[in-house]
Amino acid sequence: MEKTVWQRFTRAIRKFWPLYLMAALGLLYLFINNYMPMAGLVLAFKQYNARKGIWGSDFNGLKNFEFLFKTRDAWIITRNTIAYNAVFIVLGTIFSVTVAILLNEVRSAKAKKLYQTVTLIPYMVSIVVVSYLANALLATDNGFINTQVLAPLGQDPVAWYTTPGPWPVILVLINLWKGFGYSSIIYFATLVGINREYYEAAVIDGASWWQQVTHVTLPGLKNTIITMTLLSVGRIFYSDFGLFYQVPMNSGPLYDVTNTIDTYVYRGLMQNNNIGMASAAGFYQSLVGFALVLAANTIVKKISPENALY
Repeated sequence: MEKTVWQRFTRAIRKFWPLYLMAALGLLYLFINNYMPMAGLVLAFKQYNARKGIWGSDFNGLKNFEFLFKTRDAWIITRNTIAYNAVFIVLGTIFSVTVAILLNEVRSAKAKKLYQTVTLIPYMVSIVVVSYLANALLATDNGFINTQVLAPLGQDPVAWYTTPGPWPVILVLINLWKGFGYSSIIYFATLVGINREYYEAAVIDGASWWQQVTHVTLPGLKNTIITMTLLSVGRIFYSDFGLFYQVPMNSGPLYDVTNTIDTYVYRGLMQNNNIGMASAAGFYQSLVGFALVLAANTIVKKISPENALY
């Protein structure tokens, strides 16, 4: 006799209940952390009044967005967020793939594990610790660069935390140093799965190391690179709050080159207490990020349909 849907369902629950329990906890976290706060988007269209609460506050239409876009802040935070993330994606991918290829060339198992551990350590370090490491290098009075590099060369010390010019380079270097280890291990895991017979055939055909990389390694990494890039593009309108807030030590003179949407929303809440405008900026961030994901996926679908996310 054929079992009913309910019987099959209850049997599956009894058999795999630990897995369902694990999934339920993850879904509960996702609901609480990602979906419940979405109700707060209504604040972007309200003049928030703490006495009236979220739902009792008066609607003000698009005035929060109007106030945001009438200031120069909208251009600065949009420019910084997109430009930094674009550079992070391009340089991060190149650097991570290069490190993964070099790791794949190491034949000693112990040396390979050692290199993997060393490259992953920066990723595990808290951004707060990174900010103090950066300060140890850049502090005006006793920073390593001023006292141990510039002073012996007869150069005047640089007030790094009040000089905006070098900070785009500083932030890019810190981001690369902190994130390349994690990404390179993902690419390395893909390289391990490439059939070694391809390399052996390439050697028999007289291919050089560089030709093996371009004709075997990189094509083998193609799907992973596209997937990682698409995921990064999906986050291109979000920034690493710690990188842009903690590392520059929230220095006012650096706002033009360090202010992103995330730091802007935080300052709007903590310093200006403008909840409506901060919500409008966050909503703007979500809409543009969603549009960029759709655009990137559409381009990939036209170029290489099998690698599109959907």
